[in-house]
Amino acid sequence: MTDRRSGATAVTEKPKTAFWNDRDVRAVIFQILIVLGVLAVGWYLVHNTLANLEQRKIATGFSFLGREAGFSIGESLIPYSAADTYLHAIWVGIINTLLVSVIGIALATVLGTVIGVARLSTNWLVARLASVYVEGLRNIPLLLQLFFWYSLVSEALPPVRQALKLVPDYVFLSQKGLRVPHIVDHAIYGWMGLLVLVGIIGAFLWRRAAARHQEATGKLRPVFWPTVGLLIGPAALLWLVTGAPLTLEKPELRGFDFRGGGTLSPEMIALLIGLVTYTASFIAENVRAGILSVPKGQWEASRALGLPNGRALRLIILPQALRVIVPPMTSQYLNLTKNSSLAVAIGYPDLVSILNTTINQTGQGIEGVALIMAAYLTVSLSISAFMNWYNKRIALIER
Repeated sequence: MTDRRSGATAVTEKPKTAFWNDRDVRAVIFQILIVLGVLAVGWYLVHNTLANLEQRKIATGFSFLGREAGFSIGESLIPYSAADTYLHAIWVGIINTLLVSVIGIALATVLGTVIGVARLSTNWLVARLASVYVEGLRNIPLLLQLFFWYSLVSEALPPVRQALKLVPDYVFLSQKGLRVPHIVDHAIYGWMGLLVLVGIIGAFLWRRAAARHQEATGKLRPVFWPTVGLLIGPAALLWLVTGAPLTLEKPELRGFDFRGGGTLSPEMIALLIGLVTYTASFIAENVRAGILSVPKGQWEASRALGLPNGRALRLIILPQALRVIVPPMTSQYLNLTKNSSLAVAIGYPDLVSILNTTINQTGQGIEGVALIMAAYLTVSLSISAFMNWYNKRIALIER
């Protein structure tokens, strides 16, 4: 309030109220009470669990991870034997889970995109076949599909001695899985891998520089071939300079089984087919919805420029549709990763399968389940963080 005669401004004092009538103070007090309540419930659960385990003479803690596992694992990308520790066995399970998840996500994305585009085809038969695929596979439980594919792979394929020769003398398919040639390791391969990593960084910087040059001058710089050259050029040059070392270990039938080469087991084949075909049916719908969200005027404009439908889809429509496709696609990637835990039903040694064996041998179920939850939570949050970063990069920036 302003006094006209003195020109001074009188400050109106806020009437004092009791702290329990102050809205801000009450909000802080309620939050503190909720946090204390959650901590109290957590403490009670942990204390009660530890007391019951001690009463029943059940060991607790993670010291068992350093003990000898004593069981073998059928598939492993890293050296492993039954004499290794439980921690090493769990690491093998994590790698197997990541392997299936990464390959499954890549294949499901490609197949789902093809099916999603096919559903919008003007060809009546192609569109109906794509619809049958989507409606059929996404409405059958994944576990049943895994049983079906595993039965098909293990029963319908011929025995080892009558294996199908997909590529004579090199690739064989039988009830024991897919046998392929194996590249014998060489000291130069590590350096080639390092050069590929350097090439990835170089390609990223080149694409970025090309984009900035286009924004500044409006002129396009070549991107595709320089990217390919940076990725494989230095590694290929080193390989040629060192005499092009390449030794293939081919699978050979000796007795009742193949010896040598690499193996893709029936369990892994069935798991990949089931996860990829099931997840692709959902991704197809995401792709279809994303394409339909792009205004028809964009199609008409691209045709006016003389672009055929294929190039219009690749250059005009899909880049805009990605803003709608990516968020639900993230959920499908997370679902595929979590659904890989069903591998235990058909005998694939993933993380859940190995930790189930560990729990049966050590009796420490709480620690085992906690490790499974922590591993899947870490992988899922990593996928979610990457997809959120990618979604932010392709988001439409409004001025």
